[in-house]
Amino acid sequence: MIQLRLALVVILTIACLAPAIAQDAEPGADFTGFEAKATDAEALLEDPDATNVDLEAMRTDLADWRTTMRDAQSVNAEQIETVNQQIAALGPAPAEGDPPEAPDIAERRETLTEQLVTLRAPQLAAEEAFTRASGLIRQIDNRIRSRQAETFFSVGPAPINPRYWDDAARDYARVWVFVREEFASSVNNPDIRAQFWRNLPAIVLQGLLAALFILRGRALSLRLEHAVRQWLPDRAARVLSPLLSLFSIAVPLAGVALAINALSLSGLLGFHTQPVADALFSFAAAILVAAWLARRVFPKEMDREDILLLDEARRREGRIATLSAAVLIGLTFLIRAVNSVEGFSFETLTVTAFPIVILLSFFLFRLGRLLGLHVAAVEAASDDPLTIGSRVIRFLSFAARIIGIAAPVAAAVGYLYAALQIVVPALNTLALFAFLRLLQRFIGDLFAWATRSEEAREGLLPAIIGLLLVIAALPALALIWGARVADLTELWDTMSNGIPIGDSRISPTDLLTLLIVFLIGYGATRILQSTLRGTVLPKTRMDIGARNALVSGVGYVGIFLAALAAISATSLDLSSLAIVAGALSVGIGFGLQTIVSNFVSGIILLIERPISEGDWIEVGTNMGYVRKISVRSTRIETFDRTDVIVPNADLVSGTVTNWTRFNTMGRVIVPVGVAYGTDTRRVEGILKEIAEANPMVQKQPPPAVIFQGFGADSLDFEIRAILRDVNYMLTVKSEINHAIAARFAEEGIEIPFAQRDVWLRNPEALRGPADPAEGDPA
Repeated sequence: MIQLRLALVVILTIACLAPAIAQDAEPGADFTGFEAKATDAEALLEDPDATNVDLEAMRTDLADWRTTMRDAQSVNAEQIETVNQQIAALGPAPAEGDPPEAPDIAERRETLTEQLVTLRAPQLAAEEAFTRASGLIRQIDNRIRSRQAETFFSVGPAPINPRYWDDAARDYARVWVFVREEFASSVNNPDIRAQFWRNLPAIVLQGLLAALFILRGRALSLRLEHAVRQWLPDRAARVLSPLLSLFSIAVPLAGVALAINALSLSGLLGFHTQPVADALFSFAAAILVAAWLARRVFPKEMDREDILLLDEARRREGRIATLSAAVLIGLTFLIRAVNSVEGFSFETLTVTAFPIVILLSFFLFRLGRLLGLHVAAVEAASDDPLTIGSRVIRFLSFAARIIGIAAPVAAAVGYLYAALQIVVPALNTLALFAFLRLLQRFIGDLFAWATRSEEAREGLLPAIIGLLLVIAALPALALIWGARVADLTELWDTMSNGIPIGDSRISPTDLLTLLIVFLIGYGATRILQSTLRGTVLPKTRMDIGARNALVSGVGYVGIFLAALAAISATSLDLSSLAIVAGALSVGIGFGLQTIVSNFVSGIILLIERPISEGDWIEVGTNMGYVRKISVRSTRIETFDRTDVIVPNADLVSGTVTNWTRFNTMGRVIVPVGVAYGTDTRRVEGILKEIAEANPMVQKQPPPAVIFQGFGADSLDFEIRAILRDVNYMLTVKSEINHAIAARFAEEGIEIPFAQRDVWLRNPEALRGPADPAEGDPA
C-alpha cells in the first residue's frame, strides 16, 4: 500500500504541478515557452516545403532550449540530497509481512517522500523537455542530411548538350541589360546624384587609398620582406619573414574593402550590382590567399628548407595552377551572388559550372602530379622509409589525381553538383594542409630563434604543438567537406555533456582537469624526489642503497596518489566497473603472470633491500655492479662494461652472491707453489711479510699463510687476507704475485713448473722385427 500510494503521488505531482513548481524553483526554465517552440518545430517538420534555412533557424532555437533544460535538471539538487539522507537515516522501509514500523516514523517517512517527489518534479519535467528537444533536433538533422544526400546524388541535365547553351547565353545577356539599365537609372536619378556629390570627398579619398593599397600594397610588402631577409640574422629573418608576408594579403584586401565601400557611397550600386560588389571581397580574398600560399609553397628562389623538392619549372607550374584555381573558385562566388538576385534556371547553372569544373579538375590534377614528383624526389634522396608527412603527401597526390580524372566525367553525365562538391573541397584541403605545414615550420623557426639552437626545431615541444595544430584543424577539414556548423556544435555539445562511464559522465573539461591534476601531482612527486635525493637524505646515515630505495618508493606512491587525486577531482564513479576490472585482472594475471611476478619481486627488493644500487653481486653466470632497480627488472653493469637486464624474480627466488652488501671488506686468496726441498717455514714467513706489506690488507684480522699440502709438482701454499675494499681484489692479487716473484728471486726460492718422466714398458717393440740379412757373415 505504501508503494502504491507513493507512485500515485509521483504521477499526480508530475502531471499537475511540475511546470508551476519548476518555474518557481528555476525562473529560467520557461516550460510554457518551450512547449510553444516544440509545437512550432513539429509543425515545421511536417511541412514538406520547409527550407533548410528555416530548419537551421529552428534547430538553433531548440539547441538553446535544450541547454536551458539541461541546466534546469540540477535544480533543487542540494535539497534532494538532504532529503535522501534523511530518508536513509530512518532505515529501510518494512517489507511485506514484516512488523509495521512506529507510526511517527511511518508518518515522517511519508512526509519526506512527498517532499522528495515535490523537489524532483522540476528535474523530471526538465529531463522530459530535454529529451523532447534532443529528439526534435535529431529529426531536423536527419531531414537536412537526407536533402543534402539527394542533392549530391541528383542527376541534372547534361551540360554538353548544345541546346542549353543558348538559354544560358540569353540569361546572362538579360543580366547585362538589367545592370546597364540600373546604372543608367541611377545616373539620371537626382537624389542619387545629390548623394554622389555629397559623398564625393569620402569617395575620392577611399578610392585613392584603395588604388594605392591594391596596386602597391603587395609590392611594398614583398620589398619589406626582402629587406628583412637581407638585414637580420638568418634565424630572426625566418621568424619575421612569414609575419611580414601576411601584409601582402591584408593591405590589398583592405584596398578592395575601401573600393567596395566607395562604390556603395556613390549610390550607383543597385539591386543587381550590390550583391556582386559584396562578393568581390570574397573573390579578392581567394586570389590573395592563394597567391600567398603559392609564393610560400612554390617559391621563386630555391631555399634549403623548401616544403616541396621541385625544380624551378615545376615551382612555376605550381604557382600558376594555384592562382588559376583560386580565380575559378572566386568566380563561383560571383556567379552565386548573381544567381541570388536573378534566380537562374538549373540548366543555366549547369552550363555555367561545367567549364569551371573542367578547369578546376585540370589544375587539381596538375597539383597532385607535383606532389607526386616531390615524394619521388624524397624517396630518391634518402634510403630511409618515408616519414608520416611524406606518406600523407603521397596520399593527397593520389587522391588529387583520381578526383581530377573522375570529376569531369561525372559532370559530363549530369552529376555536376557532386563533381563541384568534390573538386572544390579537394583544392581547399590541399590549401589547408599547405597552411598547416607552413605554420609548423614557423613554430620550429620560432623555437630555434628563441633557444638559439637549430636542434630545437626538431624538438619534442614543437612536434607536440604541430600535432595539436593538426587536431585543431579537423573541424575546418570537416567544414570543407560539407559538414554543417550545427554538426560540429552538436558534437561539442555531446562531448561537453559528457560520456557515460559507470554512474558518472566525463566531459572534455573533466579530462582536462584529470590531466592537470595528475601533472601537478606528478611534478610535485618529482620535486619531492629531487629534494630527498639531493638535500635531505645525504644528511642522514642511510647508505646509498637505502636512499635510492626510499626515493623510488616515494616516486611510486606519489604517482599512485596523483592518479587517485586526478580521478577524485573529476568525481568519477568507477564502482560499476569493479566487476569488469576484476574479471580483466584475473585474465591479465594468468596472461601476464611473469610480469606480475617480476613486479612484486621488484617491490620486495625495494622494501627488503637484499641488494642495493652500487652493490657488487653475482647471479648465475653474471657478475657486476647493480646500477638500477626498477619494478620489473634490475640492470647490472658487468666488468666488461656491458649491461645485463635480470628479471627481479630471479633475484628474489634464485641464489645471489652479494660481495658488498653491508661493507666493502672481503677476502682474497693467492695460491703459490715452491719446489720440493725448500724450507717451508722460511716460505711461510716470506709470504706473510709480503701480505702484511700490502696497504689494502687489513691488520686485524692479520693475513694467514696456509701450507695446503704436497702437490704433484710443488709444495702448495695459500695467502688468505682480508681486504679493506674487496672491489680491489684483482689489483691486490696482482701486486702480491709481483712481490712474490721478486722476493723469491732474491731468496733463491724456485717456483717449479710441471715435469713428467715418460717410461716405456717395452721399448724393444718399437724397434720392429730384426733384418735377417744383418746376421749373415760377410
